[in-house]
Amino acid sequence: MGVLKVIEVLSSSETSWEDATRKAVEKASKSVKHIRSVYVQDQSAKVIDGKVMEFRVNLKLTFELE
Repeated sequence: MGVLKVIEVLSSSETSWEDATRKAVEKASKSVKHIRSVYVQDQSAKVIDGKVMEFRVNLKLTFELE
C-alpha cells in the first residue's frame, strides 16, 4: 500500500443520507483517483414546515496517492 490522503467532502440529497453519500463519491471520483474508502463523519437534515426537505452528509474520503 502506498501513501493515503484524506479529504473532507460535503454533499446533500432530497432522497436520503445514502444517496447523498453516493453522489459525493461519484462526483469526487471524477477528479480524485483511487478512492479507497468513505467515512460518514456527520449527518444532518434541512427541515421546512415540519418536513425533512434535504439530507446532508459530511464525509471523509480516503484515496491513494500516485
